[in-house]
Amino acid sequence: MATKRFKITYSQKERPFFYCNLGATQDPRGTLIGNTHFKKDEGTFFSTSLFVKAIQTENAIILLDELSRAHPESWNILMTVLDESQRYLRLDEQDGSPTVKVAKGVSFIATANIGSEYTSTRIMDRALLDRFQIVEVQPLTKDGEVNMLLGLFPNSDPKLIDNIAEISDMTRKELKCETPRIATALSTRSTKEMCGLINDGFTLNEAAEVSIYPFYSNEGGVDSERSFIRQIVNKFVSA
Repeated sequence: MATKRFKITYSQKERPFFYCNLGATQDPRGTLIGNTHFKKDEGTFFSTSLFVKAIQTENAIILLDELSRAHPESWNILMTVLDESQRYLRLDEQDGSPTVKVAKGVSFIATANIGSEYTSTRIMDRALLDRFQIVEVQPLTKDGEVNMLLGLFPNSDPKLIDNIAEISDMTRKELKCETPRIATALSTRSTKEMCGLINDGFTLNEAAEVSIYPFYSNEGGVDSERSFIRQIVNKFVSA
């Protein structure tokens, strides 16, 4: 098992799967190409990255997570790798700068958060985006969120699960209004956290204090985002 930035899962019954967290990468060249090391008994030597192994693994699936948070140097390195007409990586940190071809059947999947809410992301280069088929993932419906939460917390009260999903769904519907009273919808991470807290003995209101209210501004007093969200949650506190 490698670091949290890059790990591999492999089963003979499935395609080899490699995970690369580009958002946590501070050294793009080291993560995607490799590093030069020194040992007293061996001298200086170059060690390729796990990414190099990944692209040489036939039929591998490589997940490039948090692509919109990656260092721009990562994008430059990936350009030739992702281009269908090139599909190679130059190991320019190694003597002679050899090139490694992407193996047969290797597929790349990337995830990215795009929008004004995600302030730590970068605007991605159009040339990079053109190397992918873009799929916009829509938020879960209420029924979808109920099913997800019941799957994760099968011993939870179904009515409580339904209430949490309804709160989340109401925030999504509010955002679709012409003049929404909130700037962001409740995320699935928040609803999962709420269910976990309630399973640990917290009340719905106590879980909301931790998992919902901190994400909404308290500016404006009774007209603030937080006041509006409290009104939504309070409908279900004694339900």
